[in-house]
Amino acid sequence: QVQLVESGGGSVQAGGSLRLSCAASGNTDSIYYMAWFRQAPGKEREGVATITGHGTTTYADSVKGRFAISRDNARNSLYLQMNSLKPEDTAMYHCAAREVWASTYNIWGQGTQVTVSS
Repeated sequence: QVQLVESGGGSVQAGGSLRLSCAASGNTDSIYYMAWFRQAPGKEREGVATITGHGTTTYADSVKGRFAISRDNARNSLYLQMNSLKPEDTAMYHCAAREVWASTYNIWGQGTQVTVSS
């Protein structure tokens, strides 16, 4: 099975930047789609960005132009570069993976907290 571990969260001022990392281990060859999700208290879970095994990306409108998702398949790593952070970006960020045979994202990390102060 695949295991995911996030890192890189923290507290920053509005306008600052953070880079989140997600390390994958296990049967990583089974992964095609990877994604970042976030959830803040009182709000629904939001898909932030996705990336395919070939590098095609999608972004939520709320982060488009500010965030960039990338992956290094050789290092089994997923990244989320977050620039121009806003207080509204404050949330628990989770990385997720969808194995090639799965219909939904079926592998989840435990999350890393991002807090943006004004």
